[in-house]
Amino acid sequence: MRLLLVEDSKRLRTTLVRALARLGHAVDEAADGHEAALSAGANDYDAIVLDLMLPGRDGLDLLDSWRRGGDRTPVIVLTALGAVEDRVRGLALGADDYLVKPFALEELVARLEAVMRRHQGQARSLTRIGDLEIDFAARTVKRGGMEVTLTAREFSLLECLARRPGRILSREQIEAHLYSEVGSPASNAVDAAVYALRRKLSPGGAPPLIHTRRGLGYVMQETP
Repeated sequence: MRLLLVEDSKRLRTTLVRALARLGHAVDEAADGHEAALSAGANDYDAIVLDLMLPGRDGLDLLDSWRRGGDRTPVIVLTALGAVEDRVRGLALGADDYLVKPFALEELVARLEAVMRRHQGQARSLTRIGDLEIDFAARTVKRGGMEVTLTAREFSLLECLARRPGRILSREQIEAHLYSEVGSPASNAVDAAVYALRRKLSPGGAPPLIHTRRGLGYVMQETP
């Protein structure tokens, strides 16, 4: 996922960015409300993790402006223990979920997965494309019943394509999903990543599921 993490605590922000990046997510970070507004306006995120108590511009004001402007990006708000009024107001303004500090990383990841499923109209974390089976919550992949081992970056690429089956994604769109604003991938990074993932998903010469659309990009779909 391409995520925006808005949190004024540098220690917590750094910890979460590193942990989420190890799972293969691309994470942009903002330390205050003004930075968050600029990042959200300039990038297309899969989800936003938003602290409510921010310098410059508070989280509730940001959330309200995004929803009034038609931005439906899933948002999980972070609140202090006991701040019931803020949680209620956040949900009323359009937050998709909330998480009370302190929290475990595993819970944040699970909630991110849950809001993404709801946003895309999926009831379960399990997705099938042909004989490929992907469990986004468990981060497991099987092809023809056989487990496929992927790196964190490869799983993130698979997630990007598999959540949009039948839709052609340009190299630029895929790059934006895989790398944060501070990332500097090589010019052929996307092509190399797709090539490696395509090979892993076609053990024993199984029909490919990732197809090249020359001049346009890549699409994931079952081979006709």
